[in-house]
Amino acid sequence: MRPPSELRVAKDRRLLTVLFDNHAPIPLDAEFLRVVSPSAEVQGHSPEQRVTVPGKRNVAISKMEPVGNYAVRIIFDDGHDTGIFTWDYLHALGHEKETRWQAYLDELEAKGLSRD
Repeated sequence: MRPPSELRVAKDRRLLTVLFDNHAPIPLDAEFLRVVSPSAEVQGHSPEQRVTVPGKRNVAISKMEPVGNYAVRIIFDDGHDTGIFTWDYLHALGHEKETRWQAYLDELEAKGLSRD
């Protein structure tokens, strides 16, 4: 996938808008990005090791760093900095946001966890 034409972080640092040429803008909340981070810390090394991350309702994006021509590292204000978000993954998150978000909320509820 080609790199986005722009990665725009809102002034409050809680929203990243990804702009790909010939696509509608993809708005992604910092909380959503944090809880679906592609890092091993969140995803584990197998589906059984994946972690449901609670308490990130107010997380913000501290900064972003390019990773080659294929990705961006998003650093969050809670110290999480190991997720490398490829262009393909950001694009997929935009298209699967509703489904992934609902799955996350269902996991929180099933485990007795909270977004706060």
